[in-house]
Amino acid sequence: MSLSISTIINGEPRSIAIDDPRVSLLDLLRERLDLTGTKKGCDRGQCGACTVLVDGRRVNACLTLAVSVDGAEVTTIEGLARGDLLHPVQAAFIEHDGFQCGYCTPGQIMSAIGLIQENHAGSDPERIRELMSGNICRCGAYQGITEAVLEAREAMSEKNRSDAA
Repeated sequence: MSLSISTIINGEPRSIAIDDPRVSLLDLLRERLDLTGTKKGCDRGQCGACTVLVDGRRVNACLTLAVSVDGAEVTTIEGLARGDLLHPVQAAFIEHDGFQCGYCTPGQIMSAIGLIQENHAGSDPERIRELMSGNICRCGAYQGITEAVLEAREAMSEKNRSDAA
């Protein structure tokens, strides 16, 4: 059974034929579209390495059927930077050493962006740790990740205030 979906991936409209309706968004991104920044960790929704944004909300791509994003906007780690200009969350992760081996970093960054866009981040480090707990870092870079989210939230808030003025 072949299906076709229309979606926007990283700002680019795409029409994609899907041969198997059971294919996950993660496998579509990695295997069909060569967007390998989204990582396959546990493939069970427990580690967060595959986190992407669908219509601005965090989802585990390994648990999301590709057909379910028909008509949606998907953002992956590859869709964040604008040339040499990093997204504020990417820049904050670098500034605060929010990664070690880097395997979980794309999912951590996407989750942080979703958290900030959902207006759940706040300024409490413990709250951020709790709301990011679906993203596991086997190296233990949680302190840097938390500091990066706090800094990026502030930078994004300032940008939004200046854009509104």
